[in-house]
Amino acid sequence: MPYYLYIVTVKEATNAKSLGYVDEFADFRTAKKEVKRLRTETPLPEEQHYKIIFAADRSEAEQSLLEYREQPIAREWEK
Repeated sequence: MPYYLYIVTVKEATNAKSLGYVDEFADFRTAKKEVKRLRTETPLPEEQHYKIIFAADRSEAEQSLLEYREQPIAREWEK
């Protein structure tokens, strides 16, 4: 299964996400290097970030990135 690289934009007012496909990689090491390069050479605005996801295909990757996840609850010892 390949690794997919996306630009994720989060709209704070509605908490809606939009995705921009960047590239596909065969292994994590290559994907990680590319993300590090992009973050230094092409910084994104605050509401956007790069995201690597491991999935069977692009539709599965996009579905996983768009699903709503609640923020984890910080335990007292984690603060």
